[in-house]
Amino acid sequence: MIVLGETGLTDGLPQQVWDCFSGEMDVAHATYKGSGKKFFQSIAEQLDIPTENEDGKAMSMDALKDEIALNVNESTLLIFPEAKRLTTGIRYWLEDLMSNGVRVCCFAVLNPGRDIFLKMIEIEIELPSDRMIRETMQQEAQALGLTLSESRLAALQPLAGRNPLLAKKTVQREALGMNPDKVEHAQYLDITPLIMAAVAMLGVLKFWGMATGDRTMYVVGGIAIMFGLSMRYLGKIGNNSRRKFGQ
Repeated sequence: MIVLGETGLTDGLPQQVWDCFSGEMDVAHATYKGSGKKFFQSIAEQLDIPTENEDGKAMSMDALKDEIALNVNESTLLIFPEAKRLTTGIRYWLEDLMSNGVRVCCFAVLNPGRDIFLKMIEIEIELPSDRMIRETMQQEAQALGLTLSESRLAALQPLAGRNPLLAKKTVQREALGMNPDKVEHAQYLDITPLIMAAVAMLGVLKFWGMATGDRTMYVVGGIAIMFGLSMRYLGKIGNNSRRKFGQ
């Protein structure tokens, strides 16, 4: 299973999943931070799997992977709060575990759409309501000893969108006296395709002018086509922009 949601929406959720299933299953959660040995050692320790060999020496990373694979089963749940950090080697290792019945729960902004993630059921977290965002901002303000009027909260809320993390950041900037008027979320409607379609329709004037001999319509239609092509190529600049906060 892979849980999808913007950065800030899944904060604390991996721990809640761990708390929920720890009494029923053997549960471990880990985040890869550059050291494969520490990553697998953390998993082994949480599952009470030996991390030392018979001579009392610490196992190598490959030995840890093999030892974990031998001691996990259908009643094991592995939780990974940041799926995008999992390396290719870790994912292939998890693929073998999943084929043996081990349960895996990952969290990510977007589904990476490769190998093991293609086999996982997607669950997307719904954005919180405006009321919940305002309550989060009010709680953060109280924690910082800041008093915000209802009108000021209403003015700050659009800057955070519907993301609790951005709501807290907005209040923190306000508490520091910084200009909070910076929108970081991407929850908006992109009407660029509609504009481009409207411009393309004006291109019909060129062919109408050719048919009727109207030079003005011919020129206007030609300009519209060139403008539409320019918009198309310029639009490719934003293809790699973030669609979700934290992506």
